[in-house]
Amino acid sequence: MKKDIDFSPVTGVKIAIAKEEKETGAEWSVYLINYNLIELTTVMITSQGYGHMEGELRKTSTLRHLIQEIGSSSFARVEPIDPAVFSLTNEFWVSYYILDKIFDKKFIFTPGSFDPAQLRIIPELGLEGILNS
Repeated sequence: MKKDIDFSPVTGVKIAIAKEEKETGAEWSVYLINYNLIELTTVMITSQGYGHMEGELRKTSTLRHLIQEIGSSSFARVEPIDPAVFSLTNEFWVSYYILDKIFDKKFIFTPGSFDPAQLRIIPELGLEGILNS
């Protein structure tokens, strides 16, 4: 049962949504950044968007990703993201192991998060975007 699992607090892991300028235009992606000095294993990420868009209640499909390992002080690209869903609340559930201990956290990006004035350079990625901890 989930209630029997000891979920330790998450530290040193962040989700970023960043854009990369390409010849065809800006491409946005979701990244998981590991600031810890130890690798993360069996990283499971579930993403979905929900909220009101054009006056209607909308919900995106739930996407699930598995990344076997993210090295210490590194990052992994999780998925591309369409700027059309920036007007929704975007939620990312992240679960992973460090050694034999499981960690779990929900990261939320609200529609206001995607204000162009809030974009910053994310040094680990070398890209402009939004960082959520």
